[in-house]
Amino acid sequence: MLRSIGQRAVTGSFEDPRVTELRAAVSRLRRQLAAFPGEFPDRAIAEDELAALAAMAATGTPEPRRLRRSLLLVASSIGSVSALTDALAGVREAVETFGEFGEPPHPG
Repeated sequence: MLRSIGQRAVTGSFEDPRVTELRAAVSRLRRQLAAFPGEFPDRAIAEDELAALAAMAATGTPEPRRLRRSLLLVASSIGSVSALTDALAGVREAVETFGEFGEPPHPG
C-alpha cells in the first residue's frame, strides 16, 4: 500500500474522531504557516506550539488543558495574521471538541 510521509496504515483500531479532526486542523494550519511569506515576531512560538499540538494528536489521547494552553499561545502568536484566520479557527474548533475534561461538550 502506498502512503504519504507521516501517514500510518489503518490496522482496524479505533481512533477518536476528535483526534482525527485535531490532527487535520493542525496539519492545515502548519502548512499555511509554512507557506506564509511574511515574518512576524512570534512565528517561532506558533511553529513550536503547532508541533506540540501535532505531537499530542499523535498520541491519540491529548490532555484538554494542554491543548487549550497551546491553542492560546498559537492564537496570540498569529492572531493578527488575517491570512491564517480560517485555519486557526479550525484548530480552535477541534480543540473545543475535547471539552474541559476530555468529554465532548454537551449541547446547550
